[in-house]
Amino acid sequence: MLIEEEAFVLLINVVIFVVGLVVLSWSADRFVYGASALAKNIGVAPMMIGLTIVAMGSSAPEIVVAATASLAGSSDTAVGNALGSNITNIALVLGITVLIKPLLVSSSTLKRELPLMLIVTLIAVYFLADSHLSKIEGVVLITLFVLVIAGMAVLSFTVEKNDPLIAETETEVPSDVPTPNAIFWVIVGIILLPLSAHFLVESAVHIARHFGISDLVIGLTIIAIGTSLPELAASIAGVLKGEDDLALGNIIGSNIFNILAVLAMPGLLNPSVIDGNAANRDSLVMLGLSILLFIFCFNLKGTRRINRIEASILLGIFIGYQFVLFS
Repeated sequence: MLIEEEAFVLLINVVIFVVGLVVLSWSADRFVYGASALAKNIGVAPMMIGLTIVAMGSSAPEIVVAATASLAGSSDTAVGNALGSNITNIALVLGITVLIKPLLVSSSTLKRELPLMLIVTLIAVYFLADSHLSKIEGVVLITLFVLVIAGMAVLSFTVEKNDPLIAETETEVPSDVPTPNAIFWVIVGIILLPLSAHFLVESAVHIARHFGISDLVIGLTIIAIGTSLPELAASIAGVLKGEDDLALGNIIGSNIFNILAVLAMPGLLNPSVIDGNAANRDSLVMLGLSILLFIFCFNLKGTRRINRIEASILLGIFIGYQFVLFS
């Protein structure tokens, strides 16, 4: 009887997790839609909106989940979400996207963001090296996040006119949306994002406890993969429309924001000792994949195509990493 009751509770939590994930992704999309439309209505340039609001939107689920988990005293879940999302973005999302269609990297904007992603990844590895995330480190990360957003805003005025990212980014900004409608969707997002994140984290923790999985691993796997689904959808849609730079830009921008904004949450809201595996294993996997992406993408001589062989390597690493986590 007790076993049946435990199985029923587990099933309920799985349902809550799935519903929470769907609502989280949907409300993040609606929030970005409303905020982008509102910004355009008040005269903000589409390129600036694309490089700031739309770019941040892909990391909105991770930011809210990390804040919720940190406030609940589960910093390992928040850290796992940040690291796991970056690993998933490069190894799984990019791997699947490139298998569908090889990516041509041509935007000068992306070639500026790639080194930035590598730099902030190194900062994350350094901060986690002592298996402790302090409030000062959280402040440093969130300060860098604000500076990066400001830098992207400035960058929107200096992007070359023939940069392919301009047209691709501007197509993502909604037009002809009445201001009251835009405000409505912003409010919907503000309400549903934290609410769905709360139920998502609570159910994920229960599932982890049931199977004897650590908070770090549940953040690295089920939550990270779940919150990375918007990036997967956006990247596949982008590459199918021939918007290669935008597809890759979503992943690079998301990884930058995951480190600076998502990883900042446990430092700011619940400074504490972190599971040692985050420093000794997971942050190093994230760094290795970031370096690999840099090698695949960065070419000083001109354009560069990420091919299906490289995509297979990324997917192979992801599968092997999941095997290590659960072995």
